[in-house]
Amino acid sequence: MKHLSDFALAVLAGIAISIGGAVFLSLDSKALGAVFFCVGLFMVCTLGLNLFTGKVCYAPGKPPAYYGFLALVWVGNLAGAEIAALLLRCTRVGAAMAEKAAGLAAAKTGDSLLSLFILGIFCNILIFLAVESYLKNPHPVGKYLGLFFGVTVFILAGFEHCVADMFYFAVAGAWSPRTLLCLVVITLGNAAGGVLLPLCFRLRDKAAANV
Repeated sequence: MKHLSDFALAVLAGIAISIGGAVFLSLDSKALGAVFFCVGLFMVCTLGLNLFTGKVCYAPGKPPAYYGFLALVWVGNLAGAEIAALLLRCTRVGAAMAEKAAGLAAAKTGDSLLSLFILGIFCNILIFLAVESYLKNPHPVGKYLGLFFGVTVFILAGFEHCVADMFYFAVAGAWSPRTLLCLVVITLGNAAGGVLLPLCFRLRDKAAANV
């Protein structure tokens, strides 16, 4: 039953990020799109949904079963993004979104795998900042500033977020073996970026304990 609940929360997280992606695709201004994309992570954090890019940050030190949980969350996020994309393509705004998403998908799949991996690393460094700020910052304003800066900066910088990309690929109808390969590489980059700071903090704490 827990697996079903975890999967359902992951599907909802995929839909939440897709709503952020839909807003981004609907606006001509990249800056405004980056700001309003924040609604996706805001929904994930406030509603307690399962988002791969957030959950992977807390993998260090977890038992092996946690990695199975992460795989389940990733699949659920993909399902949620696909559901959102299919529904939006049935609406009057779907064609315009699909056209804009097709341009994004072409740029991503035309990029080198090394570039995608590195951009994925930088993205999840910022996602860790956003999620950690929301969870641990004692000041309400600080919580939401963390979300705001973490999300807007990664979008404006052109970093790669695997769940957002799931939505862009889905709404563009751009699935192919190359697309899947790019998505896997971006996911691995997100995982590496997500655990980078937590691992550094663990090493720092161990060093401090041995002083």
